Amino acid sequence: MLIPIVLIAVITVVDIRTPDTVHLGPALVIAPALTPSFAGPRRVAFIGVLATVAQVVIAQWHGGLTTTNHLVQIPTIAVLSALIWSFSVVRQRRSRQLAQVRSVAEAAQQVLLWPLPERLGPLRVASLYLAAEDEAQIGGDLYAATRTEHGTRVMIGDVRGKGLPAVGEAALVLGAFREAAHEQSTLPRLARALDRSVTRYLADFEPTEEAGERFATVLLLEIPDDRPVTRLTSCGHPPPLLLSRGRPVSVPDVDPSPPLGVGGAGDAGSQLDLSFEPGDTLLLYTDGVVEARDGDGAFYPFAERAAQWTDDPPEALLHRVRRDLLGHAGGRLADDAALVALCRAPVPSRGPPPGPGRPRHPR
Repeated sequence: MLIPIVLIAVITVVDIRTPDTVHLGPALVIAPALTPSFAGPRRVAFIGVLATVAQVVIAQWHGGLTTTNHLVQIPTIAVLSALIWSFSVVRQRRSRQLAQVRSVAEAAQQVLLWPLPERLGPLRVASLYLAAEDEAQIGGDLYAATRTEHGTRVMIGDVRGKGLPAVGEAALVLGAFREAAHEQSTLPRLARALDRSVTRYLADFEPTEEAGERFATVLLLEIPDDRPVTRLTSCGHPPPLLLSRGRPVSVPDVDPSPPLGVGGAGDAGSQLDLSFEPGDTLLLYTDGVVEARDGDGAFYPFAERAAQWTDDPPEALLHRVRRDLLGHAGGRLADDAALVALCRAPVPSRGPPPGPGRPRHPR
């Protein structure tokens, strides 16, 4: 607020001290023009009035208010200040509307993408969602996890398309997973249940002009509590990265079935059992990660970069990936991206056995 006031004072003093042939008064409009960048309509109006008054003061020192120049300059500054004020009012109204939209989007994200807990049984968990648009907080990427009788089931997926239709389909897939994950005994059966739900949804809501073009890719995982393995079933979704300390990053060779909504999900692709030892980390992602490009059009080398951080816990790992990914893409992604990191907690050391004469259970 101080800058435009000082600017008005400087221009006024300099104009008064210059000859009558020099007219700096019109430059006063710079002050109200700068004010909307850091102040609201009320302060813009105050600065506009102050600039107009300063022009009147200048006129008194240079021939009076009735000279031709001042009869033109004073109304001009007043009109321009009024226009700037009206623009600031519109800008403030739109800013409030945008804040409301963001608030609704954040609420929708919390409802659809429930925050994953930091611990699920023997797993340490972290998740990350990166929206391609600044105004959007949710899109067609999705993830979910739930505890079952014998372990943990996790899903990550990507709905084709954008906007409200993609959000609606994502909500359907998430709701269907949270219910069917407790009812289906195997991952292929779970995939077929999700496929039936998506197919029914598309039959009711898919636009005629998009018939056959709407689908969702998902990756399903089942991680038992008592065995160092994970089971995977892919419905057109890329496989996860397996990060193990002291070993290269590996990509499981998963035979995918068709995406949900196309038909045949859970049939063509068999379930894959993969070793998942304590200390290992599974890094799940959507295609917005691997398809991010830099200024030269090069794709993000996801596996190569992730290999540098195999010792990091899930939350720190995703923090590094986020910073590196956005740096590669120039600060903005072309598509939404979601990541989930799952680390099987290392088995705690039991220590040496108690020696002779030492109690096994200290009091």
